[in-house]
Amino acid sequence: TQGYSSAASDVYKRQELKKVVLIPDSFKGTLSSAQICDIMEQNVKKHFPECEVVKIPVADGGEGSVNCFLTAAGGEKRKVIVKNPYMEDMEAFYGILPDKTAVIEMAACAGLPLVENRPNPEMTTTYGVGQLMLDAVEHGCKKIVVGLGGSCTNDAGAGAAAAVGVEFFDKDGEKLIPTGGTLGKVAKISMENMDERIKSAQIITMCDIDNPMYGKSGAAYIFGPQKGADDEMVQRLDANLRKFAERIQTEIGKDISNIHGGGAAGAMGAGMVAFFDSKLQMGIETVLDIVKFDELIQGADLIFTGEGKMDSQSLRGKVVIGVGKRAKRQDIPVVVVTGDAEEVEDAYDMGISAVFSTNRVARDFSVIRYKSKEYMEVTMDLSLIHISE
Repeated sequence: TQGYSSAASDVYKRQELKKVVLIPDSFKGTLSSAQICDIMEQNVKKHFPECEVVKIPVADGGEGSVNCFLTAAGGEKRKVIVKNPYMEDMEAFYGILPDKTAVIEMAACAGLPLVENRPNPEMTTTYGVGQLMLDAVEHGCKKIVVGLGGSCTNDAGAGAAAAVGVEFFDKDGEKLIPTGGTLGKVAKISMENMDERIKSAQIITMCDIDNPMYGKSGAAYIFGPQKGADDEMVQRLDANLRKFAERIQTEIGKDISNIHGGGAAGAMGAGMVAFFDSKLQMGIETVLDIVKFDELIQGADLIFTGEGKMDSQSLRGKVVIGVGKRAKRQDIPVVVVTGDAEEVEDAYDMGISAVFSTNRVARDFSVIRYKSKEYMEVTMDLSLIHISE
């Protein structure tokens, strides 16, 4: 096991661990956050049987986010009949936490797996997401967290807006529910009949990318191909997003063209700002706030976190660094367990004390992915042996 540490003595200065917090991200394609938490806990208990272990599984807003929040904070999962990406009825879900915060992952009703063999971002809609939001306020939720990620759409959140009462009209005055292929037809937007409970709710959007709404690094060009768009469709989708952004500025008075993260989930990031006055926030910051992380880690001797690959992108403020910065305020050492580590030096200035790679030998991911559980167990065991010595 490869280990990197700038302050190993700080990590291992306590010979007896009385409280450990576990908050890893998932290892994409191998282990979920919950699975990693269980492996970590088993190893901590093996070496320190009396140690209190606090588990906080994490998801970035995409698939699995609702379950992670419910596991970490408690609450209930609600199942609701809404529209799928092609406006057909389906059963979707969201979570309601004990403090009446609703947690919605848009992938539950607008995710790529839902379109199966018929992907077409010119025709798909986020309408069902808006229906989930409506159900949430009907059940007394005044705060809604919407996780972006894994979408099959490119409608800039217009479908979700339509579901809560925002009205869109073409040049002939005909009402429409815009999709990626019809955004350019919108000539008028009315917010007059938008649900008042949605208007008064606090809405936070979990968004971990910086892409703008349109352009070569925007929603259509970067994410359109994985949703089924060919080169010509990408150009049409991008042109429609440009026209829609201009229409929003004219009709609503908001310039969403260059918002960081506006291109997330088929430009739903931009739509959440335009129609819902939402704040776009890094997923880990949302998670840490909701689970009251600063309180949970009080008195902790050590924190374990991790992700599939730790590199320069991690330093933007994803799970590992988000945890490190919060822990640093309370002088709690943080150990990172990761599948691979590159360019991690700067992390040591952001609250990280040590980094361990689970990959003991250089092998292709297609091979080592099947040993992820074994490698995670070995890495945790070795790191804890150091602590207990």
